[in-house]
Amino acid sequence: MKTSELRALTIDELKNKESDLRKELFNLRFQKATGEIENPMRIRAVRKDIARILTVVTEKTKSGKKEG
Repeated sequence: MKTSELRALTIDELKNKESDLRKELFNLRFQKATGEIENPMRIRAVRKDIARILTVVTEKTKSGKKEG
């Protein structure tokens, strides 16, 4: 997911997206442990998406405090 797409979302939408990605990451790790994972690189991509979301949330909350 691109950062520009994430910046268009609200903080609540970003937190929901983060929650979904964390669940997916858990499932991927479980699949890796049992040896049935199809695409191990997906773990890395999900982790990076979570980091992007957290960065955008931090940007939005800090910019909101400056304006208010």
